[in-house]
Amino acid sequence: MSLLEVRDLSKSYGGVQAVRGVSFDLDAGERVAMIGPNGAGKTTCFNMLNGQIAPDAGSIALGGRPLAGLPPRKVWRLGVGRTFQITATFGSMTVRENVQLALLSHHGRLGSLWPLASDAHVEEAEALLERAGVKELAARACAVLAYGDLKRVELAIALANRPRLLLMDEPTAGMAPSERGDLMRLAAELAREARTAVLFTEHDMDVVFEHADRVLVLDRGELIARGSPGELRADPRVREGYLGDA
Repeated sequence: MSLLEVRDLSKSYGGVQAVRGVSFDLDAGERVAMIGPNGAGKTTCFNMLNGQIAPDAGSIALGGRPLAGLPPRKVWRLGVGRTFQITATFGSMTVRENVQLALLSHHGRLGSLWPLASDAHVEEAEALLERAGVKELAARACAVLAYGDLKRVELAIALANRPRLLLMDEPTAGMAPSERGDLMRLAAELAREARTAVLFTEHDMDVVFEHADRVLVLDRGELIARGSPGELRADPRVREGYLGDA
């Protein structure tokens, strides 16, 4: 059994079919890229996978457990972490405090009074920040960080619940070229060491072809191709619809 099983997933907004009958699997430790032009349905798929929106039809199962229609907090507790296309942190709080909040949620202590909770899970938070490469920024407010550093902080937050599945929505957007490879190599280490399945969307094809084990191609809400990076490079439908003559 695959870790993630998606079957016939569909979502419409009025007369617009954002996602149409999408099916795919992910294995533990696998890195899969979901690519396609703007409006292809990638973010809608992600929003259904982590519970932000409910599908109109289809099923989602993580380790055999149904996820479709569950709210994000329950999906999080079942082992799905996510980073967003536009970083989502509390700007007035420090880097460490942002991770501590995620850890309090993971440990079922989110209702604790913050003056006391601010001393909770400090070592665990700093270990996650060290893993993400931003431990030296722990005491700084997120509002003053460079965008590439915020991406790393968001990854540390996503790792706080020890996810079995990590969703990364355009993880390298806004990052310098030198930072992109470092972040994706970190994701690869997580996939290898923790057996975390990583599903990511990305417009940078260099990132996709270097760091994905497999690639899923969406176009107008439909899954039009899948395979290894090498297979997708040679697929005439993908070249015509997305890669062009690149």
